[in-house]
Amino acid sequence: MEIFNQHRDRITIAILALGGEGGGVLADWIQVVARQNGYVAQGTSVPGVAQRTGSTVYYIELVRIGAAGGNRPDPVLAMMPVRGDVDIVIASELMEAGRAILRGFVSKDRTTLIGSTHRVYAISEKSALGDGTGANARILDAAERRAARFIGFDMAEAAQSAGSVISSVMFGAMAGSGSLPFPREAFEDAVRHGGKAVAANLKGFASGFDAAGRALPAPAEAAGPRAPTTAAGRALHDRLCRSLPEEAHALATDGVARLMEWQDARYAEVYVDRVEELAAIAPALAAPAARHLALWMAYEDPIRVADLKIRATRSAHIAREVRVGSGQLLRVTEYMHPRLQEVCETLPRRIGSRILASEGWRRRLEPFFARGRHVETTGLRWFIVLRLLAAMRPFRRGSLRYAMEQERIGRWLDLVRDVARSDVDAAVEILGCQALVKGYSDTFERGIANLETILAAVESHVIGTPDAAARIAALRDAALQDEEGKALGCAVSQLSPVRQAS
Repeated sequence: MEIFNQHRDRITIAILALGGEGGGVLADWIQVVARQNGYVAQGTSVPGVAQRTGSTVYYIELVRIGAAGGNRPDPVLAMMPVRGDVDIVIASELMEAGRAILRGFVSKDRTTLIGSTHRVYAISEKSALGDGTGANARILDAAERRAARFIGFDMAEAAQSAGSVISSVMFGAMAGSGSLPFPREAFEDAVRHGGKAVAANLKGFASGFDAAGRALPAPAEAAGPRAPTTAAGRALHDRLCRSLPEEAHALATDGVARLMEWQDARYAEVYVDRVEELAAIAPALAAPAARHLALWMAYEDPIRVADLKIRATRSAHIAREVRVGSGQLLRVTEYMHPRLQEVCETLPRRIGSRILASEGWRRRLEPFFARGRHVETTGLRWFIVLRLLAAMRPFRRGSLRYAMEQERIGRWLDLVRDVARSDVDAAVEILGCQALVKGYSDTFERGIANLETILAAVESHVIGTPDAAARIAALRDAALQDEEGKALGCAVSQLSPVRQAS
């Protein structure tokens, strides 16, 4: 089916791309293919602030030569896209597609939206106190409803599979969409005209062209649970499938896998025991408990960080990202800043607690951890250090941090159990407060402080009130508003103490 209207003399194109994704190269390719096929082409751009705090918008106008008539073969073209006047929008990432929709570049009556469905998370999403990620499903739904046609697939994955760059995949997707009146050979000639990495770019172009021709649907938001690969994992999986409601199976299976990787099968068994205990009180607690308990029990500590830094899969991923060629050496330098407290928490409980409790020891040792340092993790020295630290995993149960976290988790679960016997909805909200606990160092400490403030407020001001669930949710939302805890403090101060029965 022919998509393009052959009688259209003017074509407007907007490209939204992040830094380093080749948006400028893509814009150049489009102008080359247009000029070689009888069009006047003009391209402009407004750069963003940084690679993920702002994208660059490239705008291209194409006008068929002679379309203006008379003696004016060179029309005056616009410098920026206008709401409701864009024929083709190309977005290099899902959130950029959402931005194009919000800015009015996408119209139901005319716009073909071509967008990658992968995500590159913004700094604000990563640094949010809770789950700050954008609503991916809502963007996909809006793309389907607001565009005349939406072509979406994971272009980053397609580029990686082709050994190319995402700009070539986007160029191929536009060609395959039929939105421009040029044959495939004309697009390929434009790639050759560029003269750089021609073979790789043509391979990426072909991948994008084929995907657009199939009009691939956007991928599902969530994948299924990981299949158990060990006898212990299969035994725990079978157990939870018998004891937990079906809606909790996938979350609990993933939780078991996470905790077996983090520690061992015995630790995962403790996790299943805890989830089963809450599910026995109220089946509605099973799914939220499976999710939030797994996240907290697999907390980030120096042992975990060291393990992740030296994994072969991570090195291979970095090598693919920077495109290490044959005969090239890869050096990875990390910035690390472990505090004295984190070091002591990794030590055996008695030793770590004594050092932290001693002003003399703290005064002597803290200068060694006052500054961060750059660590070359691909060098032998630091690789051995991190390898030894990761090898401490079997001794983690004896560490100060393990004891502290199990005590915190125990208090949290005790409150959930007590509340669940009279108010299941409120207990679910208490489980959801685990979202405040994330990261490490100062971020972790702030989250824990906010959680403990909420739990204390629930015990003294909320339990037994008719709208307890709504109050707990409001406290959690207040804790997520600012890092200093001002909104949470204000919300707690407005609570009235619960009247005790006489």
